[in-house]
Amino acid sequence: MARTPRKWQGARNPSGLKRVRQAERRHAILQPRRSAAKTLIAKAVTVATTTPESADVAATLAEAISALDRAAKVGAIHPNAAARRKSRLALKVNAAVAGSSVVSAGHVAKSTGKAAAVKAAKARIAAGKAVKAKGAQTAAGKAKAALSKTTRTEAPTVAVVEAPKVAAAKAAPKGIAKTTAAKAASVAKTAAKAAAAAPKASASAKAAASVKAAAAPKAAPAAKPAAAKAAKAAAAPKAAKAAAAPKAAAAPKAAKAAKAAPKTPKAK
Repeated sequence: MARTPRKWQGARNPSGLKRVRQAERRHAILQPRRSAAKTLIAKAVTVATTTPESADVAATLAEAISALDRAAKVGAIHPNAAARRKSRLALKVNAAVAGSSVVSAGHVAKSTGKAAAVKAAKARIAAGKAVKAKGAQTAAGKAKAALSKTTRTEAPTVAVVEAPKVAAAKAAPKGIAKTTAAKAASVAKTAAKAAAAAPKASASAKAAASVKAAAAPKAAPAAKPAAAKAAKAAAAPKAAKAAAAPKAAAAPKAAKAAKAAPKTPKAK
């Protein structure tokens, strides 16, 4: 069976029950002191406002002050609270006797509109974010702010490049996804290194091009004799062939003439 919920939520152990009894007894003793002090304060103010010229004003004021002192001495109210109430009571009574009113220095509500308050809150939030993003006004703080700004600007392009890889990694099994993720990380590292080295490479290429452009006029005069020598070397085989062609054509005729000549008898 389900038990009914407990309705009594107070103390249950012996020490807690004792505290409850002590609080009840203390309240029964001290509360009348507080009530008497409040009653006498109200009476003094009423007498001072209704009959400011009577002798009862000083008597009622003295009674109220003594009641506050007794309450503070017993512990019904705090001594500072008793001093504050006596001061305010004296101001009110003096003002009533003089025929003027006392304006209590309470909490003054702000007269700011809702729209102005919302605008001010947004401005404070924006200023706080700007201060956090900027960091300390030092070289390290400025460098950190610049680095965070560049990373924020480069983040969308990296996300666009990495989106197909991420989709493929999700579609693949776990083991393959790990390997593809590692490959993607390595590719990203190499791309970052290449991007970092690109300015240096472009600078070195520009320097080499400038060196070549400076050396080109000097190399042009030296290239002319070399070109003439190459042309002579290319024409030499042709000239040799042309010189050898008549000799080759005359060789068969000489052989025929030698065969047709009469043989001379050998001398014995």
